[in-house]
Amino acid sequence: MAGLRQFRVTLAWLGALALMFGVTPVQPAIAQPRPLAARPERSEIFYHVFVRSFRDTNGDRIGDLDGLRQGLGYIKRLGVTTILLTPVQPSPYYHNYFATDFDGVGAEYGGKNAWFAFLRAAHAQGIRVYMDLEFQYVAGGHPWLTSSWHNPASPYRDRLFWSEAPGGGAESAKAADPIASVFGLYAGAADGTSHVITPINLNNPAVRNYFRDYLLRWADPHSDGSGRDGVDGYRIDHMMDDLDNMHRATNLFDSFWKPLIAAVKARRPEFRFVGEQWDWGYGTDFMTRGHADAVFAFPLRDALTRLDKAAIVREIAATEKATPTGKRQVVFLENHDTDRFMTLLGGDSAKARAGAAILLMLRGEPLIYYGQELGMRGKRGPAESTDAPDIPRREAFRWRAALDAPESAIWYQSLSRVWDPRVNRSNDGVSVEEQQQPASLLNWYRQLIALRRTRAELASGNQSLPCAPSSPVLCVLRQQGNKRTLLLVNLSGAPAAPMFDAGVETAGLRLLAGKGAVRAPLAPYAVRILGTQ
Repeated sequence: MAGLRQFRVTLAWLGALALMFGVTPVQPAIAQPRPLAARPERSEIFYHVFVRSFRDTNGDRIGDLDGLRQGLGYIKRLGVTTILLTPVQPSPYYHNYFATDFDGVGAEYGGKNAWFAFLRAAHAQGIRVYMDLEFQYVAGGHPWLTSSWHNPASPYRDRLFWSEAPGGGAESAKAADPIASVFGLYAGAADGTSHVITPINLNNPAVRNYFRDYLLRWADPHSDGSGRDGVDGYRIDHMMDDLDNMHRATNLFDSFWKPLIAAVKARRPEFRFVGEQWDWGYGTDFMTRGHADAVFAFPLRDALTRLDKAAIVREIAATEKATPTGKRQVVFLENHDTDRFMTLLGGDSAKARAGAAILLMLRGEPLIYYGQELGMRGKRGPAESTDAPDIPRREAFRWRAALDAPESAIWYQSLSRVWDPRVNRSNDGVSVEEQQQPASLLNWYRQLIALRRTRAELASGNQSLPCAPSSPVLCVLRQQGNKRTLLLVNLSGAPAAPMFDAGVETAGLRLLAGKGAVRAPLAPYAVRILGTQ
């Protein structure tokens, strides 16, 4: 979940906190992966947008849906297939993850009219749209909570968890609080205000039916199965089988998620669900019992961001093993909950290009976080009792060299503790305007995405790693029929040549990107991509 993950932590799942904040999980030793059969399912290339930070159109410095609509030309040229949005529902939090109105669109983003205008424009460009949803909780001010607080007769009372304490307070309520929180969850917003976050009783049949209809409304607004004006997929934030591991809302994969997903797919069979597994593990259970179509490749991401060949080889194999036939892994380097890849690399552009090449050549569905293609930087700020520390990971997308250009969504400008140490600075080279030259990182991403889009073996082909483990060169071979693409990346600080396994056929491969012949040495962190005609 965006930014407030730390506020959900209860004593029952503190053990997962280290994993969530970057501690590498212990992984089993796994052999080199074998080539697997092709999976012909629809393959996405995601562009993950933090809506508030993307593009402003009305001068309030808040990114809005009209700004997204204006930015579709840029996104189309980048070459991605799909936009994944952070939530747009009204919320007291800047990231909109805890809603006060599930069916609404925040006024700061332009409301429902702007939403449909954006969605229709994206579809007209051939771009799919996935909506990010968090509806396992409500924020203070949601009508279910407002109506039922100290009101046992409220029709919404049994949609929330309540304690048996005198006065009918919510679970773990603090007596002095005007609105108490189920499980004692409170969170501070960036502006210093504090709000209750209340989990919903997802085992209640009325709640399940409500959210079934809710998902159908966003996916199929005209209720005719056409999907006109509907989104094309959902990301389910913080997906769990036992909500917060508190043993109150349990068996959710079978009793809640399975019937909801089935209902949407019955109406729109092509619709897809991407689950963010709460433990940031391999996600097998979320795809099997949880019925998600895809999950996020968190362990592989850890290896990729370290550019550690041995770890990458291990995690490719482990991820393949954990992924059931017909399911997918979303492969990524950064998102709204992680430090920026360029920051983790210390600003090393050669390493950034190497990481981008691996991301876009691997099996799975690649995700690019807005500004990643420009080399935007950012890391979590000093801890405090609000959701502000994650803002440096979510700074304004850079359209122009000047940070204060009219379309710049610098909504956090009034927060001096965030603004003063901000990462973005005018004329720092990290903008669309400053990266129009052919050798820019932006154009490297465009080139890689074009290869991904035009070569079928990269979307759904077999995958094998045909180089010796002792070589610092990572070799990834993608093949479908007689079509092959071979990626070579030197993941070391010294020149190195690929050491192919016996019997690997490299004849007939031509250079698609990078420099040099198939077996020639590569400079440190250099990339070479070759393929058949």
